[in-house]
Amino acid sequence: MAGRVLVVGSGGREHALCRALARSGWSVVAVPGNPGMAADGEAVALDVADHAAITRLARERRVDLAVVGPEAPLVAGLADALRTAGVPTLGPSREAARLEGSKAFAKEIMVACGVPTGRSVTVTDVGEGMAAVAAFGLPVAVKADGLAAGKGVVVAASADEARAALEDSLVAGAFGDAGRVVVVEEGLAGREVSLLALSDGERVVRFPAARDYKPIGEGNTGPNTGGMGSVSPVPDVPDALADRLLEQVHRPVVAEMARRGTPFTGVLYAGIMLTDRGPQVLEFNVRFGDPETQCLLPRVDEDLGALLLAAATGRLEDRPIRVSEEACVAVVMASAGYPGPPRTGDEITGIDEAEAGGAQVLHAGTAEDDGRLVTAGGRVLAVVARGPGVEGARTAAYAAAARVRFAGAQMRRDIGAGL
Repeated sequence: MAGRVLVVGSGGREHALCRALARSGWSVVAVPGNPGMAADGEAVALDVADHAAITRLARERRVDLAVVGPEAPLVAGLADALRTAGVPTLGPSREAARLEGSKAFAKEIMVACGVPTGRSVTVTDVGEGMAAVAAFGLPVAVKADGLAAGKGVVVAASADEARAALEDSLVAGAFGDAGRVVVVEEGLAGREVSLLALSDGERVVRFPAARDYKPIGEGNTGPNTGGMGSVSPVPDVPDALADRLLEQVHRPVVAEMARRGTPFTGVLYAGIMLTDRGPQVLEFNVRFGDPETQCLLPRVDEDLGALLLAAATGRLEDRPIRVSEEACVAVVMASAGYPGPPRTGDEITGIDEAEAGGAQVLHAGTAEDDGRLVTAGGRVLAVVARGPGVEGARTAAYAAAARVRFAGAQMRRDIGAGL
C-alpha cells in the first residue's frame, strides 16, 4: 500500500526517509524539510516545537502516517500529540522517549531487564563524580543526563579531564538543565556497532547492523562530530550475531517498557561496544540514527511506508526487515570550520552529476539563496551509493562525492575502509 506520510525534521536522516518513502510510492510532506526534501515531496516551513501546528497540518492533509525524525520533539511529546489527534505515528511517547532523554533512566532500564552495559554511577556534584572516577579507573565516560545536542559526552583519559567535564556540566552549567545530573560510566574498549530495530510496543524487528564514523579525521582522529559517514553491512556483525544482540538488548527493553505501562513504539537504536567480555550497550536513541539511516534505508527491499505504518499501528510482523544483498556506504561532506562554527553561504554544484551514476545525494545543511543551493550548516550533504560488497559501495560513493563541489568541503576518505 502507499499513502500520504508526514516526515518531521530537516536533516540528512529525514531526507533519507523522504527519499525511501517516495521510492515506495508514498506522497511525502516534510516539516520543515530542506531543499533536497522539497524535490521528493512537499516541504512546509513549520517549527518542530509547534506541536499544535504540526498536528493541525497532519489532519488537514489527512496523512496516513507521521514519522518523527529528531529526538527533541519526541522527548517533548510530539508523538503523543499526533496520536491524540488520531494520526498513526512512528515514534515513542514522551515517557518512552526517556530512554534517550535521560541516560540515567536508560541505565535503570538496562539494569532492570539484564541488558549488558558498563558500570555507572549517577551523580549531582563533582565530589561524587570524582569518587566514581577513582572507583572505575581511567578512561571514564562523563555524560550529561539529558539531551545536549550530541555534545554532552566526554571520554576522559585523565582525572583532570574528568574533573573538568564534571565541573563544566554540574558547576558551569554548560548544558543547562540537561547537565544538572551526570552519569559517570566505566570506559569500554572494542568495536562499536549501531543496531536499529522497529517495535510496535510488543514485537521487534531489526535492520542490518551499521557502523558510523564520529571523529572528523581519518583513522578516527580529531574531535567528534555528529557523524562523518556510515556503512552497512558490518562484516564483523553478521546476521546471526545481530539476531543474538536483538534478543539480548532490544527485546528485553521493549518488554520492560511494556511491563511499566509505557510501551515503546518506534525505532530503538542501540549503540553497542563489542568488548573482550562481550557486547555492552553504550546508549539508546529512540529514533533513526544519523548518519546510519542514510546507509540503511537504501538497502531496504520492501515498502518502507507499509513497514513503518505496521509498527505505528501494532501490526508488525516478527521477522527481519528485507534488504538488498548489496552494501551501502554514506560519505558526509561537511562545511569549512566544522565541527566548530561552520562557514555558510558557499555555493554547492555537481549534485546532478553525482546522481547521474546512481548515487544519492541527501541534503542536511543546505539552503536556497537567490536560486543557488548553498551551505547552511556543519554537515552539508551525504553522498550515498550501493555496490557489490563494502568495497564496491565505497568506490561508488567516493566517485560520486568527487563530483560535488563547494568551497572548504571536508570529508573523510576512509569510510568503510578496512572492514
